[in-house]
Formats: sequence, C-alpha cells, structure tokens
Amino acid sequence: MLDLSAFPRLALSHGPTPLEPMARLSAHLGGPNLWIKRDDCTGLATGGNKTRKLEFLIAEAVAEGADMVVTHGAVQSNHVRQTAAAACRAGLDCHGLLERRVPDAGDAYDNSGNVFLDQMFGATLEYRAAGLDMNAETVRVVETLRAAGRRPYFIPGGGSNVIGALGYVVCAEELLTQAAAMDLKIDWIVMGTGSTGTQAGLVAGLHALNAAVPVMGVSVRREKPVQIAAVHSLAEKTAAAIGADALPVEKIRVDDGYIGAGYGLPADSTIEAVMLAARQEGILLDPVYTGKGFAGMVGMVRQGFFKATDNVVFLHTGGATALFAYEAFFSDQIQPA
Repeated sequence: MLDLSAFPRLALSHGPTPLEPMARLSAHLGGPNLWIKRDDCTGLATGGNKTRKLEFLIAEAVAEGADMVVTHGAVQSNHVRQTAAAACRAGLDCHGLLERRVPDAGDAYDNSGNVFLDQMFGATLEYRAAGLDMNAETVRVVETLRAAGRRPYFIPGGGSNVIGALGYVVCAEELLTQAAAMDLKIDWIVMGTGSTGTQAGLVAGLHALNAAVPVMGVSVRREKPVQIAAVHSLAEKTAAAIGADALPVEKIRVDDGYIGAGYGLPADSTIEAVMLAARQEGILLDPVYTGKGFAGMVGMVRQGFFKATDNVVFLHTGGATALFAYEAFFSDQIQPA
C-alpha cells in the first residue's frame, strides 16, 4: 500500500468508482474482454477524472492559505468545471481562463455544457485566443490578482502537475485492489491522454506498486513523440515524489492515430465511438477526450492489437456534459423527434 500521508488531501470524490464489464460491446466487436473504470462517476459536478486530482490540489491551496484558485482550459473544459465546483466545496473563489481552441464553434459551444456549469458554480471567466502559452497567461493573471491583495493558488491546465497526478496514483492502487477482489487479471489499460496528468499518475502508481500492467494513452492533441516526452517527464517526477524507483520512458505508450483535425474536433472515429458506447452499453462519452480514447481502443481491437483472451480496461475520465455543446456533430446519427 502506498503512503501518501505527507500530502494534504480533501475528500471530494465518490469512490471507489465502479469497474464494470462491457459484455455487449465485447460481443459486438468479437472480443477481447472489455471493461470500463467509471471515473465519470466521481460525483463532483457530474464527475470526471479531475476530481481525483483536485482532492490534492485544493487541499494544498487551503493549506497555503489561498482565498481563490486560478486555472485554465479550453472553452468546454471539464477541468475548469470541476475546479469551480471543488472551489465551492472549499469556500474558495475560482477564476478561469478559457482558450478558444475550436474555430467557428457557434453559440451552443460558447454558452452551454461546461460553460453553463462554470457560471452556475460562480466562476469568473475570461477568454484567450488559441495558440497562446496558457500556463504563462494564467500565471500573469495570478500575479495581477496577488498585487491586488488576493491570495490566489495556481492550478495548471488539467491539474497536470505532481500534486494533481497523485490522484491517479491513488486510482492505480484502487484499480488493482478491485481487480484482485474480482480475480481479474488486467492485461491492458486504455485511456485518452491530453494534459498528461492522468496517464502520468496512473503509470507512476502502477510502477510504484510493481504492477506490470501496460497503459496505452490515446492522444487527443499532440503527436506521439511529443506526448510520450511530456507524459514521461511528469510520471518521472511523480514517481520520485512518492519514493519510487526511476521510471523508464519505455513504460509510456501513446497512440496518436485518432486525433483527427485537432483538439476538440471530433473525427469520424470519435463520433462512431461515442455512438457505440451509447447504443451498446448505455454509456455517455465526450467528443474531446473519452470519445477519442474509446475510438483508439475500438481501433486496436479491430486491428488485432489485443489477444482474444485479454482483459482490457478503458479508463472513462468523464466529460459527457460537453456533448450538449457538440449536438451538431451528431445530427447524422440521431433521428429527429
């Protein structure tokens, strides 16, 4: 068992989140044995992976005497939504910078889904054009707020630093405990990978526990070499922080074949994956992260990447709230009322 008692933690998440078979989808695809880890069920603000990270990040903010948190993401950011809700739980203000990464997205994208919930949780928002260094932009805002007398705590995009990644160190141990109780040997874990913190924390946790379970991150944004380097850098730092041995770069696996036209832009494979999960398993994915990650898993099944007898766990990181901002992308898939 890993000892993370040196790090302050605030209980925000429902857990352990379910580990469930996807029997109908497995049969539909002709194997292997597909499972899903339901981190869309973490509870806070409709759930999602950022809640695990925020247990450590918000706790550190409180411990440092912050009166507000400042973070950033895309306009339809799951991270900003969960951060705003977590701030409410801790009695902190929240300020978010939203990057306009998706061109010509329309009114629904700008105002519904996660943006609507950001405002419901009382977050103040400002916008930035695409392509800026958003961490640097946010740090500048933090410095301005501090000069004005506030006590801001900076949270990087996706909560992806060592403190945030601890949430997925915890998840690694939770998942292994569940699998052992079910007498389930996990052969692969598949997930969408973006800002790196979830994959880095998961790999670092498995590494620290000496669990030889490979994790395949399906990139939602960056090419394979860049994503591998970014994930490895954070995983290595996280492993060091929890007292684990050096983490070799070979443990970081990335597939960049499902990015499509870019971040936040669903490819045809993304739309198909979202519909497959809905119609076969009654599970809602999002069109930015889990849709692309799930598409990667389906593609690997069809390509024969897995053995027929493998147990493959998909990590569902949440985000279905964003579907309301992407309705137009599904118009050909859904019959009008």
